[in-house]
Amino acid sequence: MKTFQQNLLIFVAFALCGLCVFQWYGQTRQRDQIEKLNQLVYEKSAAIQGYTNSIQTLDRQIAQMDAHIVELKQTVKTNDQLLIVQKREINKLQVTAEGLTNTITEYKQAVGALETKLKDAFDGIKKQNETLKKLAAQRDEFVTKFNDSVKERNEIVAKYNELAARVEKIQGGSNKQ
Repeated sequence: MKTFQQNLLIFVAFALCGLCVFQWYGQTRQRDQIEKLNQLVYEKSAAIQGYTNSIQTLDRQIAQMDAHIVELKQTVKTNDQLLIVQKREINKLQVTAEGLTNTITEYKQAVGALETKLKDAFDGIKKQNETLKKLAAQRDEFVTKFNDSVKERNEIVAKYNELAARVEKIQGGSNKQ
């Protein structure tokens, strides 16, 4: 019996050791799992914190974008109003340009007509100049002939005066005698 008790005690001791080893192994696995879960919780907490920070950053960015969108909408409204004003001004300028183009066309036609008239007048003036030159040449020729004729007459008159003076001398000399 002693052996039975000793065997039982050894068996219980081995069983107890086996149980301790089993518990130790289970607790080690549990600690590893707990450590993994703690690491996972830490990573998830860090991710949550990152996401929270990211959400806050994105909220600020969204608020900034909303403000920027409001500014852009105001700019669009202002640009639309400015565009309308500029379109009106462009239309006015186009109408003015068309009017000025028509005026330029009329002036070109008037200039063309005046150029034609000036050319005709220039041709007439040229003809008049030629006629005046011919008349001046004829006048010069006539004056030359007239001067020659007057010289001849003056010579005749001088000869006549000489002859008359001789005749007078002759007559004056025959009266004295």
